[in-house]
Amino acid sequence: MNEFTFTLHATDGAARTGRIDTPRGEIRTPAFMPVGTAATVKAMMPESVRETGADILLGNTYHLMLRPGAERIARLGGLHRFMNWDRPILTDSGGFQVMSLAELRKLDEDGVTFRSHIDGSKHRLSPETSMEIQRLLGSDIVMAFDECPALPADRDRIASSMRLSMRWAARSRAAFGDRPGHALFGIQQGGLERDLRQESAEALREIGFEGYAIGGLAVGEGQEAMFDCLDYAPGMLPEDKPRYLMGVGKPDDIVGAVKRGVDMMDCVLPSRSGRTGQAWTRRGQVNIKNARHADDPRPLDEHCTCPACRSYSRAYLHHVFRAGEMISGMLLTWHNLHYFQEIMAEMRAAISEGRFAAWEADFHATRAEGDIEPL
Repeated sequence: MNEFTFTLHATDGAARTGRIDTPRGEIRTPAFMPVGTAATVKAMMPESVRETGADILLGNTYHLMLRPGAERIARLGGLHRFMNWDRPILTDSGGFQVMSLAELRKLDEDGVTFRSHIDGSKHRLSPETSMEIQRLLGSDIVMAFDECPALPADRDRIASSMRLSMRWAARSRAAFGDRPGHALFGIQQGGLERDLRQESAEALREIGFEGYAIGGLAVGEGQEAMFDCLDYAPGMLPEDKPRYLMGVGKPDDIVGAVKRGVDMMDCVLPSRSGRTGQAWTRRGQVNIKNARHADDPRPLDEHCTCPACRSYSRAYLHHVFRAGEMISGMLLTWHNLHYFQEIMAEMRAAISEGRFAAWEADFHATRAEGDIEPL
């Protein structure tokens, strides 16, 4: 096939399950996308990421344009070949990283001028240049260029930013052009203001995109405020297109988002946590650095089938973390990504079978038990 399509298979309340088809393979939804910031999911081989159940990865336009450069990646055959991942890739627009990482940034109607956080070199990003960089990378799903103000912010600032992003969305659509098999997603903004979210959704629907993202959340507003927004924001977007919540999140954030109609998510949390000695399990978070694990021969999670739980004890994982061995981050990252994908698979099955509410209740009840008692 040479098309990008979305098929909705079942709903249970607002929760949805379906499939995105791309020329590089299918994406089962709801989907969690591991983050491959610099053309790698840190501490993981691409084959290992696939073994966890991931159908799609996320790459960062800002980081890749600065190092090694989009033109170089294009000369070397595109991002998929460069990083040895032959399945779908989504690239963000670079806008969020410019606002959060870049130095001496200057925003105007046309775009953003900024200095690299790596070496201070000067760069320019606009809707047109973002589309060109993402074209050179060869990503399957391209994000429109937007501005994402940090919350809290006053209403006038949020409104002005949202309307600028909508003008940039129209320019992104025009610059994207005709690219069969590739998709462009628009990004809804508007902070926590319901009427501004509605205005943004209407502007995006009028432009027309292959998918729609909910941006501007998970930026400091807290889970309760995020869920309040998600109670209405996904429903403002087209029902027959994928809905992507950007930058989320913890397991309970993910479950709450799917419950409210979100189809796709991404977050650095499972890999970043793995490198810092944090494991996510069905019974909550485990800090493997804690002394209580030093003599514990049991696995992180006796029900988990990942390599860390199949073959290694908590005592070993504690030891290699304390010793600063690379295998610590590798095993814990694999476990975390495996667990996140396990959540997604269980939700897809629960939605298909009309038992999402029961699954969600069991998910929260098991997490509330906390970690197993120390020996």
